[in-house]
Amino acid sequence: MTDADLRADFCVVGAGPAGLTLALLLLRSGAAVAVLERSRSLDREYRGEILQPGGSALLDALGVLQGARARGAHEHTGFEFADRGRVLLDADYRRLPGPYNHLLSLPQPHLLEELLKQCGEFDSFTYLPGCRVGELLRDDHGAVCGVVAGGGSRVVRARCVVGADGRYSKVRALAGLETRRQEAFEHDVLWFKLPATGQQPHQVRISRAGGNPVLVYRSFPDSVQVGWTLPHGGYRDVAERGIAYARGEIARAVPEYADLVAAHLTALSDMSLLDVFTQEAVDWAIDGLVLIGDAAHTHGPIGAQGINLAIQDAVVLHPVLMSALRARDAGTESLNRFVRKRRPAVHQVMRFQALQSKAMLSQHPVAARVRPRIAGLVSRTPLYRRILRHVAYGDPGIAVADELFVQR
Repeated sequence: MTDADLRADFCVVGAGPAGLTLALLLLRSGAAVAVLERSRSLDREYRGEILQPGGSALLDALGVLQGARARGAHEHTGFEFADRGRVLLDADYRRLPGPYNHLLSLPQPHLLEELLKQCGEFDSFTYLPGCRVGELLRDDHGAVCGVVAGGGSRVVRARCVVGADGRYSKVRALAGLETRRQEAFEHDVLWFKLPATGQQPHQVRISRAGGNPVLVYRSFPDSVQVGWTLPHGGYRDVAERGIAYARGEIARAVPEYADLVAAHLTALSDMSLLDVFTQEAVDWAIDGLVLIGDAAHTHGPIGAQGINLAIQDAVVLHPVLMSALRARDAGTESLNRFVRKRRPAVHQVMRFQALQSKAMLSQHPVAARVRPRIAGLVSRTPLYRRILRHVAYGDPGIAVADELFVQR
């Protein structure tokens, strides 16, 4: 051990919603936690910012929702799907029990700032921004026992390493954990922002008018997030046709934004391409290491599940890690208690997202003909209410294990 070495109970790689939520839970339970983040600041581009009610409820139970919201957010009354101007599905979240009967557009920096602020209140917390992990440490038995970061200048030794570093996880790659990628969505998304002017809708909306569907929602402080869906690999065709073609297609799908699109979408570089895919690590845990959030399972934007699943992962993993710490056992079998709990729920979300994608985004002529009929039938059945609750809350049995928190 050198002067640059740091010891902690847990080393969390990635300061996103999953990593910082888990860190705060562990700190409140008396553990020493080091969080490494490759970015130097939270001022970076994010796309996922829609919180489902289940995610809001967990963050509120953790005591961070109010502070994050105070930095700025927008409530949305629900989700709307319109085809050629006709509303086929109106998922009104106000039918759900309060106080979390809405979708919340919460910029990720606002959530991360609040989580980081509360983590910083603990002397047992170490935050290392701008620190890229380059190597995993292993003990004499081959178990992961820490990381080497910062080009070798920083060593963090821990009883367990948590990979919470996103869909292109370096921790996962260093551990040699294979992934299964599924092209369940058959779409990519071009994202951009427009200024919010005049009266804006209070729903998250998907609109289609014969071309590629467009996702639209109000974002804090005064902008509109727009996601234009394309077939996988379709950006090459868009690039060849140019920005005028892109503006025309987007305006055709959301004519109410045509003037704003014409004025503010001036070059293809104004949009960022998101490669949409479903991916899952074959193994989420090995001796001394566990993956959570997008590092373990990556999802598409349909249904706004990414942040919520990340938060749920952290809440479920928290008591498993504290038990492992007490038993001094962070072996694969111990950590797989978390995997056995979360994997079925994650698979269920993956299957449902694939169905949603086919139902809403498919360009197939048969889908176009039957889509209005099926949407109308489903929306009038008890099944629809059960689906809405499932999308909104996920696993209802997940709760913050605050009985593990220690008095300060």
